[in-house]
Amino acid sequence: MLAIPAIDLRDGACVQLVGGDYAKEAVRLDDPLEVAYKWVAAGFTRLHVVDLDAATGKGSNRELVRDIVTRAGVPAQVGGGVRDRESVERLLDDGADRVVIGTRGVEDPEWLTGQSERAPGRIVLAADVRGRRVVTRGWAKETARDVLDLIRELEQLPLAGLLVTAVHAEGKMQGTDLNLMADVADLSPWPVIASGGVGSMNDLRALEDRGLSAVVLGMALYTDALDPRVVAEEFAE
Repeated sequence: MLAIPAIDLRDGACVQLVGGDYAKEAVRLDDPLEVAYKWVAAGFTRLHVVDLDAATGKGSNRELVRDIVTRAGVPAQVGGGVRDRESVERLLDDGADRVVIGTRGVEDPEWLTGQSERAPGRIVLAADVRGRRVVTRGWAKETARDVLDLIRELEQLPLAGLLVTAVHAEGKMQGTDLNLMADVADLSPWPVIASGGVGSMNDLRALEDRGLSAVVLGMALYTDALDPRVVAEEFAE
């Protein structure tokens, strides 16, 4: 299993939110590029970059995203507000290894099909989940769709992976939703990336035991609950 540090961008800074709540910003670092360099120096081989302003329709950190993906020295998967073809193509042109599509991919499967067929193996579908229900629009809108039903609907698409964020656990470091992640990994035809709630090495090992391909790490790294070098060494693939 591969561990991937998250770099969440808001107002030009690198931040961490608790429980997906934009009013609960627990970490703010003013130089996201330096943060990227730090994670690469620790031994991580991929980055997960999210433009939170774009995701919520409150702005854009495009130039900063481009700096990170072109200068960090490792592949990066990038998401946040990717809701049209031009955004997908722009991110790929700017150097993103993979593009993470959330809201529109969930709400418009036909559009997602087109994007994945134009860039096979380059699109990661982000299914943000509260409980078992998929949420969209920067975690603000809850749908009636169960994440397992979403997988069944889209299983023929040539996606690079499925990113499942347990929003109800995000930023709390109280453990992941293992039952959810195991069920998703069992059903998904694509590699599954877990996110939300990791607070210890045991949490990481439990995800690996349940067949997850990768995990995105945020708060636990930013608060030193996890030693980045130890994580990067054990979870390198």
